[in-house]
Amino acid sequence: MQSIENRIITSISKRGRGKVISPLDYAGYGDSKAVQKAFERLTVAGKLIRVARGVYCYPKIDKVLGLGVLYPTVEEIAAAIARRDRAKIVPTGAYALNRLGLSTQLPMNVVYLTDGSPRKVKLDGNRGIQFKHTAKKNMAFQNNFAMLLTFALREIGENNISESQLAHVRKLIRKVPFETIKKDFVLIPAWIRKIILTSYE
Repeated sequence: MQSIENRIITSISKRGRGKVISPLDYAGYGDSKAVQKAFERLTVAGKLIRVARGVYCYPKIDKVLGLGVLYPTVEEIAAAIARRDRAKIVPTGAYALNRLGLSTQLPMNVVYLTDGSPRKVKLDGNRGIQFKHTAKKNMAFQNNFAMLLTFALREIGENNISESQLAHVRKLIRKVPFETIKKDFVLIPAWIRKIILTSYE
């Protein structure tokens, strides 16, 4: 009979390299302590890497350029944490602007709003992820683009958006079917709704 760690690594390897996982994803493989120990042994053996507390990666290995282990992106790590915590998240602040191409600045500490627990997650080097709690109603969007757009434009402010930023936003909006954004109008501030509506004219 296979050990827990062998069963876990066999399952992980079938999902492919680069996957970000949590011991909770394998809760059915044994009691929580045994699963956690299995993850720790797999990490010591170099089969997994720990990217944050309770979050691991089955790393991609670059053999073409000789770059070695390719670490997961901040976005992939944040998504794994949200999945583990059964929470919804959305980028905010400078990172939201970067995601939409409204800024080239990529902050060392990425901030997400969440309907889950607030926390700070330390990554390698000086990087980190901060989850700030917000009311569930603020995360009730059906369309992820509409949610990201709303929080990004709120970060800029109604009176601070430049013509070039506005032109870029309108271009992005036109790529998304109006009906999918319209469903979230009740959650979108009036000035942002106006930008959306005029983008389709």
